[in-house]
Amino acid sequence: MTAITLLDGGMGQELIHRAGDKPTPLWSTQVMVDHPGLVAEVHAAYRAAGATVHTANTYAIHRDRLVDTPLADKFADLHAAALAEARGSGRIAGAIGPLAASYRPDIHPDHEVAVPLYAEVARLLAPDVDLIICETVASVAHARAILEGARAAGKPIWLALTVDDEDGTKLRSGEPLADTLPLAEADAAAILVNCAAPEAIPAAMDALARGALPFGAYANAFTQITKEFLQDKPTVAALSARRDIGPEAYAQSALGWIRQGATIVGGCCEVGPAHIAALANAIKSAGHTIE
Repeated sequence: MTAITLLDGGMGQELIHRAGDKPTPLWSTQVMVDHPGLVAEVHAAYRAAGATVHTANTYAIHRDRLVDTPLADKFADLHAAALAEARGSGRIAGAIGPLAASYRPDIHPDHEVAVPLYAEVARLLAPDVDLIICETVASVAHARAILEGARAAGKPIWLALTVDDEDGTKLRSGEPLADTLPLAEADAAAILVNCAAPEAIPAAMDALARGALPFGAYANAFTQITKEFLQDKPTVAALSARRDIGPEAYAQSALGWIRQGATIVGGCCEVGPAHIAALANAIKSAGHTIE
């Protein structure tokens, strides 16, 4: 049938669940510092579940997120630590999350500010990763800047966009998802949708299928993004896990995306190793192969 690339699931939430610590604005970065080795354990759990691409715990390591914290001078060290814990997991994707905050295209820095900051991260990731994954991209301007910055790594780029939870044809900025296709086709090796409700993904897959790139999705299992979350330096305490998206339900949703033509699937926040294991089994049971 079809060869499917299976991504891992959420890192930050899985770390917090295992550590038992209260979430902080530094999210998975703080847990990594406080609990050395725990990131590697999570990577190992996803590898055992069947994932073939493993995303390094670098999403939130930006200079602007470290300002006024005890980790402000640990920028390069934190990247090195995250990459070290990912080694041996298989294909490694170096994650570059949004500057300023997730889901906030209104406060994303101007292009001339953002590009060198993204490029700095890309260069740090390049020696230890197989590809760069630009995650939770919420606007056309964000996509343009992060793609330009990610070129500095000299590695394949996957662009992962976050869409409106109620209308998967729109980015969180309100712009059409389809408007990112020309940008992605110029610079990226694949285009994805991430960190949005599973119900929004089918419409997004229809939009991406009109382009020329391999495409796919990795949804979250949070309740809809709340107004409380869209504040300065939010924590995941403002969000709650959905109880209707267990491993089997998530796997069936992802199989639907595959039927729409997706060849890259996985999970985002609150999608854990059990979900990925169920998805791996469902993919193989449907007659596909995992690569």
